[in-house]
Amino acid sequence: MTLVVMAAGMGSRFGGLKQTQPITSDGRVILDFSAYDAIKAGFTKIVFIIRQEMYADFKSIIGERIAKKVEVEYVFQDEKDLPKTRTKPFGTAHAIYCCKDVVNGPFVIINADDYYGQNAFFEIKEHLERASKGEFAMVTYTLKNTLSKNGTVSRGVCSIANGFLKSVEEIKNINSDGSYEKSGGTVVLPEDTLVSMNLWGLTPDVFEKLEIAYKRFLETANLEKDEIYIPSVISEMLNEGSASVKVFTTLDKWYGITYRDDLEEI
Repeated sequence: MTLVVMAAGMGSRFGGLKQTQPITSDGRVILDFSAYDAIKAGFTKIVFIIRQEMYADFKSIIGERIAKKVEVEYVFQDEKDLPKTRTKPFGTAHAIYCCKDVVNGPFVIINADDYYGQNAFFEIKEHLERASKGEFAMVTYTLKNTLSKNGTVSRGVCSIANGFLKSVEEIKNINSDGSYEKSGGTVVLPEDTLVSMNLWGLTPDVFEKLEIAYKRFLETANLEKDEIYIPSVISEMLNEGSASVKVFTTLDKWYGITYRDDLEEI
């Protein structure tokens, strides 16, 4: 069972690489704790998606330590299609697509700068162990357990029926009280609203769809600023009936580094 860690982000609101930011006095980062939880749940391989220029620092600060406990591989988020004026990667769907040659079975994806709690890994692994083609899974969190008191956040608000995902709506600039602006007014999301934090369990047939979606993105998107996201590709598969997504909900508190001031709480 493979854990795929998306760690190629730029950390623009944080002001640096969040992935390598220590949160303990002995230099541990959030990813140390996620790796610990995943290994405890039975994951046997971790794939880090990074940018090539991050490799030396990432390996010395994080990778070498984790490699003592579990098999580790590195994948560079391919930048050959980026316009010369763009430095930001093309997004999460492209990042996962870059793993197609090193991931051969069911896998779970997470963000490198998010802490998800132990329960999520156990539940999603149990599902994937018996999953057939296209039988995906995700773990949702209650909105109140994912907000930052230090600024606004973006969250994927989930619509669920009979334990399966119907859709994910990306809502940006959510304040610490769950409010956001829409059409000139203020909307307040209930604190128990279920949201996605990019913890997905996928089967390897997803790579076929990712390849199609990425080729279409290159042909139709504004490559200077657009991104292609994994929830969008999965939503497309749901709409065409080629996948289902079993939803697990955890009451664990999520921790993440969006702003530098978030570090104190973490």
